[in-house]
Amino acid sequence: MRITSAPISANSMAQNGPGPMPAISITLTPSSGPISVSLTCGLSLFGATIGTRPLETNRNSLMSISSEKTDFRGHDGQMLAARLERASGVPRAYALFAHCFTCTKDIYAARRISQGLAERGIAVLRFDFTGLGASEGDFGNTGFTSNIDDLIAAASFLREEHEAPTILIGHSLGGAAVLRAAEAIPEAAAVATIGAPADPAHVAHLLEDKADEIRDKGRATVNIGGRPFDIRAEFLDDITANRPRDYIGDLRKALIVFHGPRDQIVGIENAAEIFTAAKHPKSFVSLDDADHLLSRQQDADYVADVLSAWASRYIGETEKRTTPQPPDGITRVAESGTGRFTQDVWAGGHFLQADEPASFGGDNVGPTPYDLLSAALGACTTMTIRMYADRKKLPLEQVSVDVSHEKIHASDCADCETESGKVDRFSREITLSGDLDETQRARLLEIADKCPVHRTLLSEVKVETREVT
Repeated sequence: MRITSAPISANSMAQNGPGPMPAISITLTPSSGPISVSLTCGLSLFGATIGTRPLETNRNSLMSISSEKTDFRGHDGQMLAARLERASGVPRAYALFAHCFTCTKDIYAARRISQGLAERGIAVLRFDFTGLGASEGDFGNTGFTSNIDDLIAAASFLREEHEAPTILIGHSLGGAAVLRAAEAIPEAAAVATIGAPADPAHVAHLLEDKADEIRDKGRATVNIGGRPFDIRAEFLDDITANRPRDYIGDLRKALIVFHGPRDQIVGIENAAEIFTAAKHPKSFVSLDDADHLLSRQQDADYVADVLSAWASRYIGETEKRTTPQPPDGITRVAESGTGRFTQDVWAGGHFLQADEPASFGGDNVGPTPYDLLSAALGACTTMTIRMYADRKKLPLEQVSVDVSHEKIHASDCADCETESGKVDRFSREITLSGDLDETQRARLLEIADKCPVHRTLLSEVKVETREVT
């Protein structure tokens, strides 16, 4: 076993790039580093500010995702075009996204929020309602009720092919639709509306110029958003017949209402009506100056951030932990039953999962065993340096370490006792931030080697194994 360490000056890297340091000379090419997205989170209850704090998302911590084309049969047998966004491995949950009136699944808000949730482990199915986008059917023959039926069909598709959705998300009129469809999707535990009207009849204002013609002739072509749509009298009857106030109170699911106070399409008073009609658990999140379509990336990302965190309380993640927590002092690892190599891990009262990458036949839902070993060495290293710096009152602002692991031929290791076979080599690259002189930096590097995990790796270790029944 061999462990090497090298200090990297944070100030030097930021200003001049990496350079030689005392004790060890090393050349590094710094990566772009994590991207921090700072957002101001102002939670308010219809004007009364509850709190403001920054939300930071480390984009490097998010999962890589895939976007899969698929389709399923809608309420009348027509094929509806859909996309399933998800990360590799087993999703935390499945969600169903309903787009806005006369929009499609590919509108920016639907696409960005779905991708954002997928990056956070929540798979999302978004689809085109009948007669819209790439879906089959005649939009003129559809209405609010048929949208609800399409949502129920989409949930059935997920249930049969993947897993029933536990989260329903609706944007604008899609929000009103998920509120109505929720009772027919028993697995759904959480509902989110984004800029939703309190009454589907709200969209009638888009048809005002043609309302009389629609009533008189039974149908008319209406220009909405620069596109012509065939609207029938049955559509007007349908949206006025559904009154969410009559059923929101019986939702029996967690509800979160996203709405912008400056929404020029669906006023903030709609959010107030939905929130007031609903029973707890319910939450309201102000979208501040976001527009109705969430056309700015930071607004769509913000919704994905908050929605993911909020939903974790309701999607039954703890119920998926089939491995019971062990007594204090015991680390327990057991197969999760959800993947070929996926393991449930209880350590120090904390739960996580370990896995192998997809290239090795795993589902990549957690770090590998060697990743965890590297993490243990890294955490121990920074903790040891911090304790020493605090005790000696050194001006250390922050310490971080990058740990890599590889197996090398013993013949390539000049100072290894092993002469044949392979040797495990852990390499540490330590960044010390603060007004430290060269002597202090060199001393902190020496202290890194006194990390208990470091010592364990280099000392004689005995592993005892026995079967228990």
